[in-house]
Amino acid sequence: MNISSARDRKTNGGPPTVDAAAPIEVRGLTMRYGPLVVMEDLNFQVHRGEIFVIMGGSGSGKSTLLKHLIGLKAPAEGSILFEGEDFLEADERTRKGILRRMGVLYQNGALWSGLTLAENVALPLEEYTELDARSVGEMVALKLALVGLRGFEAFYPAEISGGMRKRAALARATALDPDVLFFDEPSSGLDPITASRLDDLILQLRDSFGTTIVVVSHDLDSIFKIADRAIFLDIKEKTMTATGTPQDLRETPPSDEVRRFMTRSSGEGSPDEPGASDDRKAPGRRDGP
Repeated sequence: MNISSARDRKTNGGPPTVDAAAPIEVRGLTMRYGPLVVMEDLNFQVHRGEIFVIMGGSGSGKSTLLKHLIGLKAPAEGSILFEGEDFLEADERTRKGILRRMGVLYQNGALWSGLTLAENVALPLEEYTELDARSVGEMVALKLALVGLRGFEAFYPAEISGGMRKRAALARATALDPDVLFFDEPSSGLDPITASRLDDLILQLRDSFGTTIVVVSHDLDSIFKIADRAIFLDIKEKTMTATGTPQDLRETPPSDEVRRFMTRSSGEGSPDEPGASDDRKAPGRRDGP
C-alpha cells in the first residue's frame, strides 16, 4: 500500500469525512499532582477518523494528558467525554464498553515478558470477548501478520528487537478493532528507519480502517508525517496555547514557544531540554525493523 504524508492526504481526498459527534471531547480539564497544577483549562475535540497529536516540551504534561484520556487519572477539574459519555461518571458496564473501544500503545510497549507475542495479543480478546480458543488464535495470527510479525507468535519479548516489540504491542492494541487508538511517544527509542515504518503503520490504520488516533509526540519528523491536527501544551503558560495543522503552526506560530518547537531541527531535543538529542538517534541504538 502506498502511504502518503499528511499533507498529501489533504490534497488527495484527505481523512475520512469528519463525524459531527466528536468521539473525544475535553472540557475545561485541569490536571494536578497534589497541589501542583500541570495543565489547566484544556478544551479540545478529537474528530472521528483523524490523527490528532499532543505536542509540547519535556514536562509539559503530554503523557499525563494521555493518562487522563484513557481513564488512568481523574481530572482535578473538568470532564472528558467519549461519544458523549463521561467515563468517570458512567456505570461499570458503560466504562467497560468504552475501554473495549480503546487501544493503547505505551511508550515502552508494556508487553508481558513471561508471555509469548501470541499470548500477549490474546489477552484483550480473552478479557473482552467470548471467542473460543481457535477463533482467538486465528485473530492473533491475523493481527501479528498485519504488523509484519507472521511467524513470531511463539517468541518472547526479550527475543526480538525494540522495533518488533513496538509492532507486537500495536498488534495487541488493535486486537479488539478499537474505534480509538492512543500512542505514547511511539518513536521513542527507535532508529529513524524503524520509527518511519511505525509511522507508516499508524497511517495505514487510519487510512484503511478509519481509526481515530491520538498520538503523544515531540518528534517533528513523525508529527509532520502523520498529524492531521495538533495541540501544543505550553509548560510556562500551563495550558494549551495552539491548535491546528503542523504546517500552519510552523508557518504562523501564535507564540515564540510554538515557533521554537516547530522550527527546531529534527535532531534536536525538546525546547525545554537544551542540548538533548532525539530519542530516535540515541548513540548505539540499532533496533531492528
